[in-house]
Amino acid sequence: MTDPQVALLMLGLLLLAIMLGFPICFTLIAMGVGFGFYAYYSPDVSWFHNVIFDLLVNQTYSVMTSDVLVAVPLFLFMGYVVERANIVDRLFFSLNIAARAIPAPMAVAALATCALFATAVGIIGAVVTLMGLLAFPALLKAGYDTKFSAGVICAGGCLGILIPPSIMLIVSAATTAISVVQAYAAAIFPGLMLAAMYMVYVVIRAILNPRLAPKPPKEQLEMPMREVVWMMFTSFVPLAVLIMAVLGAILFGWASPTEAAGVGAFGGLFLAACYRTLNWQMLRESVYLTVRTSAMVCWLFVGSWTFSSVFSYLGGEGLIEEFVLWLELSPLMFLIVAQIIIFLLGWPLEWSEIIIIFVPIFLPLLDLFGVDPLFFGILVALNLQTSFMTPPMAMAAYYLKGVSPPHVQLMDIFRGCFPFLGIVILAMVILYNFPGIALWLPEQIYKVR
Repeated sequence: MTDPQVALLMLGLLLLAIMLGFPICFTLIAMGVGFGFYAYYSPDVSWFHNVIFDLLVNQTYSVMTSDVLVAVPLFLFMGYVVERANIVDRLFFSLNIAARAIPAPMAVAALATCALFATAVGIIGAVVTLMGLLAFPALLKAGYDTKFSAGVICAGGCLGILIPPSIMLIVSAATTAISVVQAYAAAIFPGLMLAAMYMVYVVIRAILNPRLAPKPPKEQLEMPMREVVWMMFTSFVPLAVLIMAVLGAILFGWASPTEAAGVGAFGGLFLAACYRTLNWQMLRESVYLTVRTSAMVCWLFVGSWTFSSVFSYLGGEGLIEEFVLWLELSPLMFLIVAQIIIFLLGWPLEWSEIIIIFVPIFLPLLDLFGVDPLFFGILVALNLQTSFMTPPMAMAAYYLKGVSPPHVQLMDIFRGCFPFLGIVILAMVILYNFPGIALWLPEQIYKVR
């Protein structure tokens, strides 16, 4: 076999191992070291002095000393502290009362809560699970349609990987070597656009079919405005101020993402203390979950960079590039094919594996087709929303099913997600035709094109 053929065998075995359920980060390392031993083997060099071992050590050191990746555990810690500070139940109830004058106020409040909470947490499983325990039973008790309610929770819970400050955008920036602050600036309007499209859809559905979302009870409609304002001030404002302070400091250059993440982590602790939920048990759980998730991300980087280095050395990237050029695709067709591949990869894989392992394969092709890496990254971030809601491996649906009442069927959750999948695809079409939605803000702030 030629070296490029060995590289394709390497990629195929990785996909097979992932499908069989092997741990992805350690599979990447094992594949990288195994095939790297073959790639760098020289009969004149001792087995234990093979270059692959130096490469693995260097990649590990590079990950552990990355200034960009330091922000990941800090943002994760902020999210886990906020998650355990009992802020979300106050927030959901307040937004529900504030939205009482529009159709489907509880569904709109659930989407707004998901958007704000997912922005602070950035972890799909945590948001969908918590909102599934908090908002989903409330929606069902209020008489909302089961499929309609399930779609709202699943779609809203996925917004956290798109709206800054997002962990996924930090990982994507580190993988694609683009600026984190530019990625944040580019993702703001597409993220808000998608959340707004969700809310508009919910309101329109409720107007066309009022049985999907009954009107709120009389006591909510008659609640004095003074009480509503106070509830919003004590629940919505503190978390919104924390997020805007962190994001604003990053976008306007007042602090690096890592510094802003540190302030955000302190702010999360301060909010927990203000709400009188800061205790040793909560702090220990937050630290443990932060360390576990951060270790997973870092080992994924180590394995991915080792794997991709060997894959490139064997000629795998060159072979893929030649094949794509042979297809003579237009830039539009290249984007469509790339997004379809990422969409399909979202069935068996989490966003972290897709970003770290497979997106770098497309990066050398972007210049050939004249595609802006920043624009491509935002399209991928939008696309990854679908991977959590598309059967048969719709992880958001499984997260919700795990905490749903027994009578809620998985197929009902799947059916509820389908309209929101269409909205995501429509948002991608809009973004492609109007790229300024993503690129205008970084162009204005950072003068980049």
